[in-house]
Amino acid sequence: MVHRILILLACALPILLTGPLACTSDSSTDGSKQGSQEAEASLRIAVIPKGTTHEFWKSIHAGAIKAQREFDNVEVVWRGPEREDDRMQQIALVDNFVSSGIDAIVLAPLDDKALLGPTKLATAKGIPVVVIDSGLTGKVGVDFAAYVATDNQRGGELAGEHMAQLLGGKGRVLLLRYQEGSASTDLREKGFVEALSKSPGIELIDLKRYAGATRDSAQKESENLLEADSSYDGIFCPNESSTFGMLLALRARGLAGKVKFVGFDASPGLIAALREKEIAGLVVQNPMKMGYLGTQVAVAALRSESFESEVDTGVSLVTLENLSNPEITELIEPPLSEYLGE
Repeated sequence: MVHRILILLACALPILLTGPLACTSDSSTDGSKQGSQEAEASLRIAVIPKGTTHEFWKSIHAGAIKAQREFDNVEVVWRGPEREDDRMQQIALVDNFVSSGIDAIVLAPLDDKALLGPTKLATAKGIPVVVIDSGLTGKVGVDFAAYVATDNQRGGELAGEHMAQLLGGKGRVLLLRYQEGSASTDLREKGFVEALSKSPGIELIDLKRYAGATRDSAQKESENLLEADSSYDGIFCPNESSTFGMLLALRARGLAGKVKFVGFDASPGLIAALREKEIAGLVVQNPMKMGYLGTQVAVAALRSESFESEVDTGVSLVTLENLSNPEITELIEPPLSEYLGE
């Protein structure tokens, strides 16, 4: 009862909740729950992605809403930074949710170190935090309740093994990294490098260059790299935006389809490029499952129910040959409209 009064007071005094956490209607709330049903929701779970524009995050959102619909008293509040490199905005979001008395947080941290402090503060205040997608340097079960994510290193290994097979174990391969401080992509890059090291005939070109948070920044960095040297037999990028940016750069130079290009994550544009043989393979996660299980674990933590503290949501290699397999179709064509109304 006291908790509900505090929430009402917070909404009555919006000056205390300026910025992204102001008390406004939220399109992420299940549209089927109207009027009094929304007001009666007793558990509010903030889901904070790294960003909100890429298809990957939309799938996370849909999974969270799917989980929400399975409970009568749970409301998902979806908030994320506008850019996937805005650590300060994501930190502010976590801090604001903690101050407002949110019940639990599901967080995809932009930085494995910078977000640890806000996460530990939430935990200390009795707010369970479930980390998804990308890890933190803290200890699961102590600094946060659970970790629900892809085995990112294995995903990188799949990409490296596929690249070695495509090239017959020899050639020059460029690695375009994503962004410093991103634990998930760091592990993918590590897995890729380790897999390629098993093929001594492959020369890895790793200039420690970073694509940045957007397709535009990735395209510019890719163009700079290709301007300096375009004699690559293979190229790997470790996330959706870096893959798409590199694809655009390859197209601009007439190299799309001529270089063995392996990327990470799926979006309609990348799948279309795979069909056109401009991309030779995509390592695909299950973001909808990640959002779904992350939210479910948060509810279990709030209810003091048992849950796994570390959950592997799976990873698959998608190629032209297996693109029509039912299990692959389910991964690359998630039912977003059913949950997000898009």
